[in-house]
Amino acid sequence: MNAIVTYSEAGAALAQQLVEQGFAADLYTPSTVEVHGAAALAEQLFAKYSAIVYIGSLGICVRAIAPSIRSKKSDPAIVNIDVNGRYVQPVISGHVGGANDLAQELARLLGATPILTTVSDTTERWSLDMFPKQFGWMLEPTRNLTHLMAAFVNGKPTALLLEVRDEGTLTLENSLPNNVTVFYNHSEIEIAKYEVVIAVTPFVRDLGERVLCFRPKVLHLGTGSQKGISSAPYAQQVEQLLLENGLSPLSIASIGSVDIKKEEQAFIDFADSRHVPFATFTKEVLSAYDVPNPSERVESEVGCSSVSEAVAMHLSKNSLLFGKVKAEVDGKHFTHSVAIDRRFERKGFVEIVGAGPGDPNLVTVRGKELLQVADLILYAGSLVPKELTYYAKKGCLVRSSADMDLQQQVDLMEEYYRKGLLIVRLHTGDPCIYGAIQEQMSLMDQRGMSYRITPGVSSFQAAAAALQSQFTIPEEVQTIILTRGEGRTPVPEREQLRNLARSQSTMCIYLSASLAGKIEQELLEHYPPETPVAVCYKLTWKEEKIYRCTLSTLEQTVKENNLSMTTLIVVGKAIDNRQGESKLYDRNFSHAFRK
Repeated sequence: MNAIVTYSEAGAALAQQLVEQGFAADLYTPSTVEVHGAAALAEQLFAKYSAIVYIGSLGICVRAIAPSIRSKKSDPAIVNIDVNGRYVQPVISGHVGGANDLAQELARLLGATPILTTVSDTTERWSLDMFPKQFGWMLEPTRNLTHLMAAFVNGKPTALLLEVRDEGTLTLENSLPNNVTVFYNHSEIEIAKYEVVIAVTPFVRDLGERVLCFRPKVLHLGTGSQKGISSAPYAQQVEQLLLENGLSPLSIASIGSVDIKKEEQAFIDFADSRHVPFATFTKEVLSAYDVPNPSERVESEVGCSSVSEAVAMHLSKNSLLFGKVKAEVDGKHFTHSVAIDRRFERKGFVEIVGAGPGDPNLVTVRGKELLQVADLILYAGSLVPKELTYYAKKGCLVRSSADMDLQQQVDLMEEYYRKGLLIVRLHTGDPCIYGAIQEQMSLMDQRGMSYRITPGVSSFQAAAAALQSQFTIPEEVQTIILTRGEGRTPVPEREQLRNLARSQSTMCIYLSASLAGKIEQELLEHYPPETPVAVCYKLTWKEEKIYRCTLSTLEQTVKENNLSMTTLIVVGKAIDNRQGESKLYDRNFSHAFRK
């Protein structure tokens, strides 16, 4: 909860403005402060709120809170704003308490200037103490935390070890300070050369005393046991077994077992104490896995040949880090196995990235970040702006796939994949819309290659922007159809244009400029001849051209302008429409945010 404390009528007005703009807070006005006294009121607020905003002079704020300050680990975030709303400054608990983030949020609401004075912000180095909150990692306790963080922000030589790949590590790779050297193999770090080692890893490594270990939650624990196993000894044994196998218990992401163990209290308590989910699965699900250590006894008692190994493999979608380990607690047996989440393993990985419609500036933020760290960029030839490949780091191989068949493309990606490298397969627009990625994914599935898709801006969205048109009209057109004409690739009868045309929706027709005559003929069966049409060539490219016409002159327009490749045809009355009002702006319409 938040509180705002003001000392003047002008401050109270500013506080009310913040609340009206969506900042949820309890207000403490000058009369309240006068009754309690500033310091006494601060003591009460410290116990009640996670953030307190003072509006007035910084000196008054400091004198009010000084007697109540205890520790940055427990004190609320304190922010001070001048009475004119020009400057917003964190006072205490900038990082851990969130005062820095709050100051920036309030500054945006007021159009004010945030004043951040913490070293990591002024030197543009990472706020190491914010990594757990920012990326969901766990920080391994260390006595040297304050000293190591100070050394880092003061620019001392720092080694960064990354043994997983997730959104957090991608962020770090794209924002390396000049005092940081990145490593992907712990054995390559010459510890003596660095005053700080930052490790993002689930593995227990001997990296000396000058290390900050961040533990990403990437380990999945499969377990089975006799009934009624004791919770505390079980948890202690599991942690010990993980450490003996070089894994940090802080990296556990989930625990699972067979469904007949869903009431096993030791498993439930273990999950609750680590704030991770506990999942159970049927014997049919677990029987699908070919495990390294099948058990006839488990088969006869449970109905599947494995519990712990199969569960770990199912949760992680990966092979095991170590197979079934047997242990005993108070005379009762249990087993467990561990696997690392396939999505976050730092090994070969393919990212299929949407390049957007043409303008390099329309690639997504994540797409750009991936291009900057990829080891291989395989791009779709002239369909993708070459400028995007200029983001490639030194040593990255950039290759056009224009002269390669499907087999050659996947062979090249697999070559880099088997080396444990990151591949970006760069496709035009959004790769999931006529992107021809299904065949690639099928081959990668067959070869056991992990991949993910980063979406991109599609040309139909670029068309709407270029035409300055909303492709829906309140109460008249509420459907957008993305389709293509029937050329060499057959189209099912139910999806023939003449059938889709019955709805007279906004229709975006891809890859079909050469079929303009046929398209015109089929659509005229249901659309009026005067229906607006936009023929869009190379949307958002420097060569972009848009030809407006009516449906009855579509074929003529395409032929006169010699259009064939990279052309999108948009049909529908929504083009250039300015009529009709959404219920969103109706004075009598209320919703969750407007009564």
